[in-house]
Amino acid sequence: MAPTSTPDAPFGRVLTAMVTPFTADGALDLAGAQQLATHLVDAGNDGLVVNGTTGESPTTSDTEKDRLVRAVVEAVGDRAFVVAGVGTNDTRHSTELARQAERAGAHGLLTVTPYYSKPPQEGLVRHFTAIADATGLPVMLYDIPGRSGVPLDTETIVRLAQHPRIVANKDAKGDLAAAGWALSRSGLAWYSGDDMLNLPLLSIGGTGFVSVVGHLVTAELRAMLDAYTGGDVTKAAEIHQRLLPVFTGMFRAQGVMTTKAALALRGLPAGPLRLPLVELDAEATQQLRKDLAAGGVHL
Repeated sequence: MAPTSTPDAPFGRVLTAMVTPFTADGALDLAGAQQLATHLVDAGNDGLVVNGTTGESPTTSDTEKDRLVRAVVEAVGDRAFVVAGVGTNDTRHSTELARQAERAGAHGLLTVTPYYSKPPQEGLVRHFTAIADATGLPVMLYDIPGRSGVPLDTETIVRLAQHPRIVANKDAKGDLAAAGWALSRSGLAWYSGDDMLNLPLLSIGGTGFVSVVGHLVTAELRAMLDAYTGGDVTKAAEIHQRLLPVFTGMFRAQGVMTTKAALALRGLPAGPLRLPLVELDAEATQQLRKDLAAGGVHL
């Protein structure tokens, strides 16, 4: 049985964008993925995003993506949302991945803005509409122009929100003014995709988080959200401020690299990275330890 969604939080409120564990020889580690997924849900996550950027989706095959969704759904799909990343810069490929994710049991889809080709806004509307039309699953847009090269304009978001299955946006644009206008006019559930802005986005009407640091501090993120929604803004701000070194440290280097290093130090499944990503060197790992310790996370 799938978890219960609500219109204001269609995928829950606290989600972690999960890494994809690999074995020592670089193969997909399905047992490790199930162990990590279980650990993250036990820690308090309402949902997990798999096959996203943090899941090294550019370097996993379609078959591996399918097997990973199936494994995570089997492990935690009865008590947490499993959202499958299906975004590429090829609309046809993305629609195929969407149908594959639906067959594999995913509860929703994450669809990143097409990267590299820099399509116009009309192309973005047609791209996301085609993906949303391809399945019966709810869709979360993913606006991250720093990676994709193209932002989702407010008018585009408002147009896309008219689609009955486009229900949310993951915001990693870093523009609170634009976010305020877009979420107020679109009515979409608004998830922070930038951990440093988790609390600021809540303050302008955000729903919750799709977090990278949730691999390490789910309980703290939950406490911050609960404090804010319960009216204790001062406590929420205190938690946010305590976590600032964690946010900083986890993004001194590429986020997958730091996350896998931190998970390995905790004895959790992670494994190596696939090129072009590489493991943190000793100096960067020591800096990560210092940053996390400053935020209360001791490895």
